[in-house]
Amino acid sequence: MDGLKDFSRISPAIQSHLMRVYFSLFCILAASAFGAYLHMRLNIGGTITKLGWVLSLLEHVVSCPPYKHKIRFSLLLLFGVLHGASVGPCIKSTIDIDSSILITAFLGTAVIFFCFSAVAMLARRREYIYLGGLLSSGFSLLTWLKNSDQFASATVEIQMYLGLLLFVGCIVVNTQEIIEKAHCGDMDYAVHSLILYIGFVRVFLQILSIMWNTSADRIRRNNEET
Repeated sequence: MDGLKDFSRISPAIQSHLMRVYFSLFCILAASAFGAYLHMRLNIGGTITKLGWVLSLLEHVVSCPPYKHKIRFSLLLLFGVLHGASVGPCIKSTIDIDSSILITAFLGTAVIFFCFSAVAMLARRREYIYLGGLLSSGFSLLTWLKNSDQFASATVEIQMYLGLLLFVGCIVVNTQEIIEKAHCGDMDYAVHSLILYIGFVRVFLQILSIMWNTSADRIRRNNEET
């Protein structure tokens, strides 16, 4: 109970840890962008790259000891490249429709991600960890909506925006969980940056899906009018 009442501010050591986490996140995103570019040039994204990023992730988390920083960081970059190549088909389809969607979705994701991460870092400790229960309920509702045949056609847009809202909430919760782990002595910046990367990609794909559907609907309406 004393721990739950502790709302102390972030220490300089944890601030330094967060800087390493976000630098690693930037590197993973750059590697992922390179992987997506490779797919568009060489068409390498598919089952093999999906299996590759899963194996690199398992090797990083399970097998590689924390003190081997260079190997772990290299595995992170390999994961980013392979994961980016796996997402490449989705990005290529978006570019074929409207390349501006991709840029807008990425910039929107970056703004959302870093704004809500800043909120979590500036907030008092554990202030937003309690959102976890609400997020679990929200994801349960989202799963029910997706599996409901009766309301499937009427709730597609609600599902997309609800999913985006839930993923944004996860960014806040994950950031504060990382801060709390660091406060307890867990300074594994590689794993923490990987957690944030997954959250970033989720928000990006959700925004991309919303904008893609909006653009497709607009093109369909224009075709019907002509």
